[in-house]
Amino acid sequence: MTDTTAITSEAEIIAMLAPLSAGASGAFGLTDDCAQFSPRPGYDLILKTDPVRAGVHFFADDPPEAIAWKALAVNVSDLAAKGARPVGYLLALSFPDAPTKGWMTAFAHGLGAAQTAFGCVLLGGDTDRAPGPLSIAVTVIGEVPEGTMVRRAAARVGDAIFVSGTLGDSGIGLRLHREAREGRQELRTRWGLTEYQTGYFIDRYLRPQPRIDLAEVVRRHASAAMDVSDGLVKDLTRMCKASGVGAVIDSGLIEWSPAMVIVIRQQPELFSAILSAGDDYEILATVPPEHCAAMPPAMHRIGTILAGAGVKVTRIDGTEIAFDKTGWDHF
Repeated sequence: MTDTTAITSEAEIIAMLAPLSAGASGAFGLTDDCAQFSPRPGYDLILKTDPVRAGVHFFADDPPEAIAWKALAVNVSDLAAKGARPVGYLLALSFPDAPTKGWMTAFAHGLGAAQTAFGCVLLGGDTDRAPGPLSIAVTVIGEVPEGTMVRRAAARVGDAIFVSGTLGDSGIGLRLHREAREGRQELRTRWGLTEYQTGYFIDRYLRPQPRIDLAEVVRRHASAAMDVSDGLVKDLTRMCKASGVGAVIDSGLIEWSPAMVIVIRQQPELFSAILSAGDDYEILATVPPEHCAAMPPAMHRIGTILAGAGVKVTRIDGTEIAFDKTGWDHF
């Protein structure tokens, strides 16, 4: 049975998180005000912070294990796209009300599972109470051999465009998760999804899987890279603008999950919304022609970098797809 006793001090929270710092000598068991971290000789540190907030990135009543996983995963995803290996992170928690011991235990369990999966350790952080929704700020530290971080601003004309995994699953998962929370299943019925397929989509939303397994191949072979967090079209547009180039995507080359194929067949008018959905946390990379053969099966070629500006997405027949919205924007 979940312990619903309210936590009464910051020291209790720190004590519950302290085991996650085991093995990190510079974390000092979370007993000091600062952590100490020494990079390995010959390596650069890569830093990223990407806070998540209830009502924006997750629902306040989502399982605490999933909230913790997502908070760390979205940051590690950015490191993977830079070709970096995560090594440690700082965690800042801001609660609207004191959490229960049961909630905090589950959160720590989820965070522990995530850091074990991603290969990093908690180094320190802070906790407080403040008006507003639960906010979780992770600052993750990664490392790459000196001078090898892959930037988003280095795509070149003639490069091939690759993306990992399948796209749009998390966006559909959000729709299904929101519906399930309200006790409805109209979308699931309309799309003809099984319970397993529905669970697959929702899990893609709740527990993103950063592509740390692809970090090395990105570092060795990509000219530019970033993670797809705000939608394929929007993020590729950002990359092209930073690099001073344009791009064309052949939508017929995009890989879809088997469950997504069912959704597209049932409701083809969702196609542009699926392409602009956020929370995929896949890797988008541009690759020089001479390196394309080295890309693994998990990376799929979907287009080409061109001279000029802007991103065009075409159908199988070559006609261009119009977008009302290219992706997620907080503002």
